[in-house]
Amino acid sequence: MDTRTPLSRVKGLGSAKSGISHWWMQRVTAVALIPLSFWLINFLGLSLTVPYKQTLAWLAAPVNSVCIIAWIMAVFYHAALGLQVVIEDYVAAEGPKIISIWVVNLFFLFLAITALLAVVRIVSIG
Repeated sequence: MDTRTPLSRVKGLGSAKSGISHWWMQRVTAVALIPLSFWLINFLGLSLTVPYKQTLAWLAAPVNSVCIIAWIMAVFYHAALGLQVVIEDYVAAEGPKIISIWVVNLFFLFLAITALLAVVRIVSIG
């Protein structure tokens, strides 16, 4: 049963079916960040209480470095998705909206790459 008007059917108006993947990815990253954030809190606690060399050794362990890298990727992707929703909701003009989304995505991509390179450099030193 189609509840759209004949005019909306002709114009092809209706759900674009692309918002559901955005919604799901935001939920998936939020759920993934829960256990990964505990890993990050553990890392921050170690870095404040133990010597530098021991912190490097902890981060150099494959499981720990993979979890920190996963946290970095998830948190920056989750933040970019969230800000995209805010921009889509509150920026009315189409041009500034698209430009703002691109700037936010590029900014978070830059931050993620910077953080990933920092972890890789720390792991290669330790």
